[in-house]
Amino acid sequence: QKTSFHRSQTLDFKNGYAFSRLPREGIGGETLFANQLSQDELDDLCTKGTSLTYGQVKRPAPSRFTPAFVAYDKKVLKFDAYFMEEVAISAEEHYRIRQVGLYYYLEDDSMCIIEPKVKNSGLLQGKLMKRHRVPKNEHGDYYHWKDLNLGIDLTIYGRTYRLVNCDCFTKVFLESQGIVVNPPEELVLDPYTEQRRTPVQKPIMPAGPDPFRQFLTYDTKVLRFYAIWDDTNCAFGDHHPCIIHYFLADDTVEVREVHKRNDGRDPFPALMRRQRLPKIFVDKNKNFPSCVLEITDHEVQEWYSPKDFGIGKTVTLLGRTFLIYDCDKFTQDFYREKYGITDFQPVDVNKKPLEKVPQVIPPYNGFGIPEDSLQNCLSLFPKPPRKDIIKMLENNLKVLRYQVALESPVPEDKNRHFILSYFLSDDTISIYEPPVKNSGILGGKYLKRTKVTKPGSTPENPIYYEPSDLTIGSTIEVFGHRFVITDADEYVLNYLERNAESFPAATVQSIRDHFLPRKVAVDTTSSGVPKKDLDDLIVEVQKELKLQEPFNTRQFHEAFHHFDEEGSGFLDKARFLNVCDTFHVPTSTILLKKVRWKGCCSCG
Repeated sequence: QKTSFHRSQTLDFKNGYAFSRLPREGIGGETLFANQLSQDELDDLCTKGTSLTYGQVKRPAPSRFTPAFVAYDKKVLKFDAYFMEEVAISAEEHYRIRQVGLYYYLEDDSMCIIEPKVKNSGLLQGKLMKRHRVPKNEHGDYYHWKDLNLGIDLTIYGRTYRLVNCDCFTKVFLESQGIVVNPPEELVLDPYTEQRRTPVQKPIMPAGPDPFRQFLTYDTKVLRFYAIWDDTNCAFGDHHPCIIHYFLADDTVEVREVHKRNDGRDPFPALMRRQRLPKIFVDKNKNFPSCVLEITDHEVQEWYSPKDFGIGKTVTLLGRTFLIYDCDKFTQDFYREKYGITDFQPVDVNKKPLEKVPQVIPPYNGFGIPEDSLQNCLSLFPKPPRKDIIKMLENNLKVLRYQVALESPVPEDKNRHFILSYFLSDDTISIYEPPVKNSGILGGKYLKRTKVTKPGSTPENPIYYEPSDLTIGSTIEVFGHRFVITDADEYVLNYLERNAESFPAATVQSIRDHFLPRKVAVDTTSSGVPKKDLDDLIVEVQKELKLQEPFNTRQFHEAFHHFDEEGSGFLDKARFLNVCDTFHVPTSTILLKKVRWKGCCSCG
């Protein structure tokens, strides 16, 4: 009852290569079981025979069948050949040799013929015969690889091909099949193509002054020279870079000026139009109107020629003198071939830079700050000096205030006190004098906000006062006036302690030592003594002192500071009584009981 007897496909391709695989289905689509015997096991069972003594004799399994299109896949025999084609419509050639490549595909015994394409050949080239099995004769036979060899004529479709050579694979394959390969032959070239490749000899022209021959020989050939026209003798003259063109076709000369951007000159195309330029004139009468009539060959003894131009030469063209300093590559080759000149070193015509005159800064005249005055020397339109914006923003509204005293031999200036303000944003200083009634001196602004230079600094390199220079007891010279710092604001101490790494240790310690007695006094006041009792004690001491003869209060304070060697602000009982006896200060028993023996110097 079975009607389907087809077999499943066992040959397949993978990655471009053919291989065989086991059938997936049986004959007619029957199901194959997994434990079914393989083909090798079946072949082994077929070779088994019966033996009574020594057992079964094993026979070798037959070789597996491999189709031709698998065994010879991508294996091609390649022969170099040519054929002769008749040319009947050309007088220059009667036949043509065309070189081709013959390819024989072993997998299906097909052949194709391909001719390499030649550009601008005018022939239909490429694949002359498509791939197929080529008939050999009228009996239905086809060409086989056994019919191919070197040195034979192969007729295909009425055209005879001569096989002259083959590649290495073809030779090895034919010899492996027992075919004796004939020696290779030379590939015949096309005679007409070889004739076209032969360079045509140019006819030798007779020498002589033939203008037409000169035009044909040197047409579009121009000598180019780079020159400088020196026009400095005239008013507003300058060095003009120019290009001189010498046309070899008719011995004419053209001069063009090289313009630069924003050079202030009109960009006209040519300085001298193309024309023949005379070099030497014939002696002529003085009455000859040369400015009106055109110059002819009768008035000119010699015209300019290529030998008159060269690197380093000076030529005068129509009254203008040009210095040639370089030329292009074609001009160098022309002079090297015709005149034998080999030195083409360019001439350096670059202007030497002018010596820069050092700018002398005039001395500082005392008006304004040196940086602001210096701008008048650097520019016609002075600009304000640049400021440190970051520093101004970081130190905005930060001011260090000091109390200073004027150091002057005038007795009236000894009791004057000033407030010195140092602005951290721009390192400027201002001085203000508090007004005092009935002193005879008008107070107010003594110095407006400005930078103050240190003594010994120069206007070229000014050195200004910094916060590190402002210490207690230091002297500051402001425009010829000397001030001594006697006191400082508490903000100064706080600022220096917060930024101690930016200031010298001596500056910070000076301010600390100055504020130490005040700190001790504050500590003593806050040690438990009522403020009212302390004020009453001060009033009683002042009453006792008023009853005595007047004494120098300044010397009295200096004596206390002198005995206070450690600077702690305290004295013991013995030293305190000695100081009082020295200045005849009364030391009654009642006051001594109220005064603490370790009292503050400022309270005493």
